[in-house]
Amino acid sequence: MIIIKLERFFEKDGYILALMLITVPLAGELKFYPLNEEFRVSFGAPVFFFFLSLLRHVPAVLPGFLTGAAVFVFRVLLELWGGGHSGLTPILYDQASGFFFYMTYDCLFSVLKANRFRERPVMLGFIGFMIEIVSDCVELAVQFLIFHTVVTPEKITDIAVIAISHTFIVMSFYTVLKLYETQSREKQTRQQHEHMLMIVSNLYEETVHLKKTLKTTEKVTNDSYQLYREVKGEDDQLSGRILRLAGEIHEVKKDNQRIFAGLSKLISNESLRDYMRASDLLQLVIRMNEKYAEALEKQIDFHCSIEGEHDEYHVFIVLSIINNLTANAVEAMGEEGMISLRLRRPNESMVEFQVEDNGPGISEKIGDIVFDPGFTSKYDEFGTPSTGIGLSYVKEIVTELDGDITFDNQQRGVVFAIRLPVRHLIQKG
Repeated sequence: MIIIKLERFFEKDGYILALMLITVPLAGELKFYPLNEEFRVSFGAPVFFFFLSLLRHVPAVLPGFLTGAAVFVFRVLLELWGGGHSGLTPILYDQASGFFFYMTYDCLFSVLKANRFRERPVMLGFIGFMIEIVSDCVELAVQFLIFHTVVTPEKITDIAVIAISHTFIVMSFYTVLKLYETQSREKQTRQQHEHMLMIVSNLYEETVHLKKTLKTTEKVTNDSYQLYREVKGEDDQLSGRILRLAGEIHEVKKDNQRIFAGLSKLISNESLRDYMRASDLLQLVIRMNEKYAEALEKQIDFHCSIEGEHDEYHVFIVLSIINNLTANAVEAMGEEGMISLRLRRPNESMVEFQVEDNGPGISEKIGDIVFDPGFTSKYDEFGTPSTGIGLSYVKEIVTELDGDITFDNQQRGVVFAIRLPVRHLIQKG
């Protein structure tokens, strides 16, 4: 158990404690005088409070003892360096009370378990205020014992006002920290959500390919059975082999149907979250492909424009189509370039997506062959061609949705345009 605590200490708390021993003495010297030369507000106490709240597996007295000693040594060295004193002893007496301030502060922080209130800044600030008042009183008591300092009501008032200012600083620290944590969680949640959207979008693509495979296996099964009937009686051995082959193909078809049914159920379980604003969808495509371009070590600028009024569109249909075209454009580009995504409504019943790049374009000799399965013009550094299924998939799904896809070579680059009926993209009432 002791070994585990030591491991935890050196993993995180050791670094926090070391940083605290450096920062708190320095922060204590950052001071200003808002009212007069006697009324001083420094950052030592609130910074100490902040670091204490970050520690998890440190003995209660240790931070206060080490910090008090560090502040004491630091101030003594500053006094010696600055001069103006008759000797070391007066300096030691003068700075000793600060050590007891931090010791008391740490002990009260541990006894009151102030860490429990990290999520409640107001309560945390009130506890910090009370702790500082008591710690200041202990420091005054030490000064009285050493120097016989007279404690006046005015001094108590100054201590209270300083404690209030420190409470404000502590609450500000934690409000900023809370805001940062909230933003970090929101960013992480958004990234996870986007990742899941892309996963389901890819599954949507697979259902399209699987649907095509089901049609193919259905046709091959029928053809095999017809061949069996033609051969039956003429060559029993061959007809038996054909029948077994037809049965095996039929089993493959049933397996594919089960997989297709499961994926379709997952994809078609539509809810409001399956639909997004058009602008959010295009921005999601841009963010994904910015990362893709970065992974390919390419400098590509992305632009987006939307014309007209648009409903919320089905996430997985739009992503699976537009992301494919955009990723193809990223792959086709050189080391740097520009890609523009456009969305417009030619009429009430149709919506048009455009993906334009300023890359090498498509040769006129190739033409519509770019939509054929297996066609590719992209090769890796070893000369291995890509799969060439991206554009064929886009063509297939667009056709299934009663839409069309075209491309138009520009002076530099190419524009792919996809027109789809709006009824396939919006949520059914």
